[in-house]
Amino acid sequence: MKNNDFSQKITVFHGRTLPEEGFLVGQSLLIATMENQFDVAVPLPDILAMATEKHQRYDTDQWQVFTIRHKPKDDLKSHLVFALKYEPLDLYLLKRFFELTGDAIIHQMLEEEPTGQYTRRAWFLYEWLTGITLDVPNLNKGTYVTVVDPNLQYTAEPENSTRHRVKNNLPGVPGYCPMIRRTAKLDGYIAKDLSETIEKGLGKRDKDLIRRTAAFLLLKDSKASFAIEGEHPPSMRARNWGKAIGQSGKSPLGIQEIERLQHIVIGNKKLRHMGIRTGEGFIGEHDRETLSPLPDHISAKAKDLPLLMQGLFGTNELLQKSRYNPVLAAATIAFGFVFIHPLSDGNGRIHRYIIHHLLTRMGYTKRGMIFPISSAILERIDEYQDILEHFSSPRVDLIEWEETQDHNIDILNETIDLYRYFDLTKQAEFLYTCVEETIERIIPEELDYLEKYDRMTNLINARVTLPDTKVDLLIKFLNQNEGILSKKRREKEFAELTDAEIQEIEDSFQSIFQG
Repeated sequence: MKNNDFSQKITVFHGRTLPEEGFLVGQSLLIATMENQFDVAVPLPDILAMATEKHQRYDTDQWQVFTIRHKPKDDLKSHLVFALKYEPLDLYLLKRFFELTGDAIIHQMLEEEPTGQYTRRAWFLYEWLTGITLDVPNLNKGTYVTVVDPNLQYTAEPENSTRHRVKNNLPGVPGYCPMIRRTAKLDGYIAKDLSETIEKGLGKRDKDLIRRTAAFLLLKDSKASFAIEGEHPPSMRARNWGKAIGQSGKSPLGIQEIERLQHIVIGNKKLRHMGIRTGEGFIGEHDRETLSPLPDHISAKAKDLPLLMQGLFGTNELLQKSRYNPVLAAATIAFGFVFIHPLSDGNGRIHRYIIHHLLTRMGYTKRGMIFPISSAILERIDEYQDILEHFSSPRVDLIEWEETQDHNIDILNETIDLYRYFDLTKQAEFLYTCVEETIERIIPEELDYLEKYDRMTNLINARVTLPDTKVDLLIKFLNQNEGILSKKRREKEFAELTDAEIQEIEDSFQSIFQG
């Protein structure tokens, strides 16, 4: 069958406008081929490649623009090589391409250039992704090359595959391996070494002040995590979840640990089916009239959960043993968990718990200080929803389902790889922004507040005699009312204080907190 995609000039691809008229190359050409020849769609990568007849090489937010001399020959093998040479790996796209086209291209590459680096990388990826070992002998010569280009994507510690003569530096296992593109934003965050910044800052602070700040931030983060879900739980339930966050990193992640956390976060309102889901699920609404599901996100199929969780935990172990960046590791495991959505309830809060867990377990959080990630997320709730939808929206369209009698969904096609292989760049950038916010603003502000609170407490105690609880209330009332104690509060709560004493306390508060 002749493939017209090779020679066709276009200006728009999947609603995405090309910077100028040109040809699809690399992964974009493979996508077009899968659609036109096999009627198979895949999620569109954030960045695609094209070639123009001009001689200018440049990049835009959505396109890598290559010159006509970069354009591959008019065959799929050449476009696969182009993708491996110039583009970030899209493992879902590559696996679907291998499944649809078979092993003929790999055999051709092995016959024509058996020791070529792109041959070896393609061969390794074919076997790694499909689980099929080709009937070809192991290589016994050739300098080892990395599977992932570290200039394009973040990589794990390499492990030699002697069969293919490649260094496997993929940041995951075959059962679960999201990829994160190397961006100027992420490189900038990593270079700032934010963990060391907070360590130096805390080293100058009183240990008791740090302990009290951490305790407050635990409760604050717990309440924020519930608020993100639209819940406002009783104080004890929030405290129990805050206590669980404070113990994050102590126990390894596994099914039993996930189920233990679910019992804590759900509290007394136990679900009919606790633990790993046995039925399908979606996030969204129902049509007002027909009650038909209107999914915004479709959870992984229940039958796929054992394999997906096994893959998630395997990658978790690999990244911890590797020298992978802790924030990127936290994004990889935590967002994967919430996308898979393995529980009937509690997924969002446990997803954010996993961020704490990884940052603590990999030594990024030190001195007993908690990063109030949920508080930072709550302040950016719209952006948080956007990066969740960035994953979900293109995949909802690829999942075939029908409505069940109880107005749930029954998934009809195979979807497991949608939750195994995806790009996590936007989610990683968002998480790093939140980590920066907690380190550079939220934690210092809370430390400063408690230092001022202590000064104010000592000043009040030096001038008047009040129980500690009333001193605390007095400071809170002043804080709520911009340093002024209302007439109602004076008469109801602090009748024992004179006008002169109250005036002096108000002046001191404004000097300490607002000066």
